[in-house]
Amino acid sequence: MIKNFKWLLLVSLTFVACNNNDGEAIVYDSSDGLPLTAGTANFSKFVALGNSLTAGYSDNALFVDGQKASYTNIMAQQFKLVGGGEFKIPYMADNIGGFKINGTQFSGPRLYFNGTAPVPVTGIPTTEILNPAIVTAGPYNNCGVPGAKSYHLLSPSYGSAAGISLGTANPYYVRFATNASTSVLAYAMAQTPTFFSLWIGNNDVLGYATTGGDGSNPITPSAGVAGVGFDATYDALVNSLTSAGAKGVVANIPYVNTVPFFTTVPTNPVPLNAAQVGQLNPLFGAMNSMLAAAGQPARFATLTASATNPLLIADEMLAYDATALFTAAFQGAPFNYPLATAGFLGALYGKARHASNATASKDYILLTASSLIGATQPGYPATNNTIGVTFPMQDNTTLTASETALVKVATDAYNAKIKSVATAKGLAFVDANALMTQIANGGISANGFTVTSAFVTGGGFSTDGVHPSPRGYALIANKFIEAINTKYGSNLKGVSLENYRILFPKAL
Repeated sequence: MIKNFKWLLLVSLTFVACNNNDGEAIVYDSSDGLPLTAGTANFSKFVALGNSLTAGYSDNALFVDGQKASYTNIMAQQFKLVGGGEFKIPYMADNIGGFKINGTQFSGPRLYFNGTAPVPVTGIPTTEILNPAIVTAGPYNNCGVPGAKSYHLLSPSYGSAAGISLGTANPYYVRFATNASTSVLAYAMAQTPTFFSLWIGNNDVLGYATTGGDGSNPITPSAGVAGVGFDATYDALVNSLTSAGAKGVVANIPYVNTVPFFTTVPTNPVPLNAAQVGQLNPLFGAMNSMLAAAGQPARFATLTASATNPLLIADEMLAYDATALFTAAFQGAPFNYPLATAGFLGALYGKARHASNATASKDYILLTASSLIGATQPGYPATNNTIGVTFPMQDNTTLTASETALVKVATDAYNAKIKSVATAKGLAFVDANALMTQIANGGISANGFTVTSAFVTGGGFSTDGVHPSPRGYALIANKFIEAINTKYGSNLKGVSLENYRILFPKAL
């Protein structure tokens, strides 16, 4: 009897132990602690369409390690945890960045921060655009093409080598295009995607902004001529991508003035001493008086003996051209300048003004223009040749308040279209505009790091001031994954920002 009791006690304890083990919560490496699932999404054939952001462009170039750190590649590695397939990338040949065409260098190398400023790495790019082996190794899931605008993804000639010199083709796409008449969209659709990402439209406004709105790179109209514009293009892209039942994720367009390319250089970096102020204020004050006599508002600031005087800029969008007014006034008392001198001053300052830092009328000095400030303009007299002080910063160096407003109007129109299409098609949606605005205004904290838009030190952007750093791309990937989880019921965890550097070093 005692033996039987002992046996029963052992069985009872064993049963309790098993129940205790079965009751323990198993924590999975997922967003919700439950077993990983793709939800209703099918990631077996993921293709990514877009521009330089999709491709992994960074530090003003495309290179191997940058491509590996693209938000799309980060996403693809997460998709593999729930049935995602291979994600092929048309890798460049090196980490120098840039490329050659028939042996002649056309782009690169990439930049790195040398402790003082961004400078090119040493070396010559080894990537040859016209390399048939790259084409035959495809097709590639990452169809991101640096420089592409929305309508470029529909162009049947965008991959034609003959079109590179004509500006109708893109060398990055020429490098992996199936043939000279296959559009990027057709290339992607030929792979029969089950899931796609589409982030396009940035360059449709960014090209205008990074050239200071000088007219060389116009904004893509929303409606366009005869209905051909961003809206019609976006409809065509998404209609095709979803035509066979594929699910996907789309993102809207950030405001350009949230990236350090436009926010790093201040509008008021000019140091002046008392003697310089004494020479300049009479000139600018006199022109303000001339404007007032013509019923026009003042354009020039009263300068001070300090290090924070505003830059003198050209503003081609000023409604009133004061060239004739200034020319005539400088010929009269108290100046009595000869026509040649008066005409020179009129032409130089007729559409010039001092830059504004006011919230409602803020101007933006391009990052690439920083080296021009204080330099001398060749061919002009010493009294009027200091760039940003006596010689206006030219149109392609500055995004004025008026130009910024045009960009915002276009961006808002694009974003309204993107959101409406995402809703109508039942796609996951990433508010990249809100994300970049938050990064630019205090930053986003995750995994013990705060990512901001501060140039070089903020962790969010590379040394070109436009494209993200690896950590910035990781943050973007996580936001895409969050949107996918929300829409399709997947529970991917995303990646830890600590595993991604904030800048690429000189040597890779």
